[in-house]
Amino acid sequence: MSTGDGEAGSPIKHERGLLRVLGMAFALAVGIGNTIGGGILRTPGEIAALLPNVTLFMAVWVFGGFNALLGATVYSELGAMIPRAGGMYVFAQRALGGYAGFFVGYTQWIQTCSAAAALAVLIGEYSGALVPGTAGHAGAIAFAVLAALFALQLVGVRWGARMQMATTLAKALALGGLVVAAFVMPHAAAAPDTAVAMPHGMALPVALVLALQGVIFTYNGYYAVIAFGEELRDPGREIPQSMFRGLLLIIAVYLLLNAAFLWVLPITRMAHLPFVGGAVAQALFGPRGDLIIRGIVMVSVLGTINSILLSQPRSLLAMARDRLFLRQALIVNAGGTPVAGLLLSTLVAGLFLLSGTFRALLAITATLMVVNYLLMYVSLIVLRRREPEAPRPYRAWGYPWTTGIGLLITVVFLAGVARSDPHDALIALLVLLASYPLYRGVRMLRRREAP
Repeated sequence: MSTGDGEAGSPIKHERGLLRVLGMAFALAVGIGNTIGGGILRTPGEIAALLPNVTLFMAVWVFGGFNALLGATVYSELGAMIPRAGGMYVFAQRALGGYAGFFVGYTQWIQTCSAAAALAVLIGEYSGALVPGTAGHAGAIAFAVLAALFALQLVGVRWGARMQMATTLAKALALGGLVVAAFVMPHAAAAPDTAVAMPHGMALPVALVLALQGVIFTYNGYYAVIAFGEELRDPGREIPQSMFRGLLLIIAVYLLLNAAFLWVLPITRMAHLPFVGGAVAQALFGPRGDLIIRGIVMVSVLGTINSILLSQPRSLLAMARDRLFLRQALIVNAGGTPVAGLLLSTLVAGLFLLSGTFRALLAITATLMVVNYLLMYVSLIVLRRREPEAPRPYRAWGYPWTTGIGLLITVVFLAGVARSDPHDALIALLVLLASYPLYRGVRMLRRREAP
């Protein structure tokens, strides 16, 4: 097995492997389910506050979809070329060496575990209005959600896949129903709020960058299928096809939802709302609207949590193969579940729940997430030059121009993140600098272990 820099050592042997039992339906479901969560019902209010102009508002959502399509060409080529468990970690490690893989693997794991904790809390907070007697017990419900998904996936990958497909179908139908209702149901016209002024001069490009941050983060996650390369029946075909089909559906849902929001509410009224989806549902369905939208959000984020707990044990397994994580992460049960990786990921999410630090951590890791995007573009360029003859079932469309444009957008976006949030960006930089000695320490410890 290639280790990128020759340091990772030979893989540790293990008895069981992952099961090649997943198909196109799951590949579509995990990408869509990992992307569409509660963000699309909340983020439009933030974007409207920054850009209270319908044309610019819709333009940034279209641009976000275009940027995601550029990224999909990269992830599709890498995923089809290297169909292994682990996704981003595997690509960075093969192209850029052990340290790059270490950095990507650990930052992505911590980020997604903290995201799972935040989403579990959201389910707990919203359940109070839907289930009598649960109000005030958000923390306990969040733990119960994590425990239930852990137990389901412990049975086997097939059960986790079924949950993913069921929740993705449910959220697609629910959000589609909300779009249809917005355009066909009568509703009282909301009075516009003229208090929101359109930015001018240098304030306009700053507002555009900030708006794009929210949009790009809302599109994040469409590439989740790359973590399951070893478990797809035909990864060379299913990874690129599912990624592009799923992403086109995500773009359509986002554009239709935003058009529906604008149909119901003036954009200047949206700008004052922390949760646009809830306001639209109340305008359409009256007092029942709050319960309806809470139910949609809970189903949406349940699917996202499930996809996190499905994918992250695969990343830990890949790192353990290269002696960058505990050897226990190699344990795979008869159902095809990396047991120790699933347990560790669930426990880390639970620790974030207990500490309450996941919100601050998400703000910091957002910057690290953009760094990982950049490393994926660089990985594709490096592998194209270093391994030109390697089999590539899918080749990035428009390379090198589309890849170069995507890389440039990522660099500009990273600069915008650093400018808009210098405190968290500085912390992210310190994490980046501190990760190298940590990497060297892990390598030294793992070398001492018997193969």
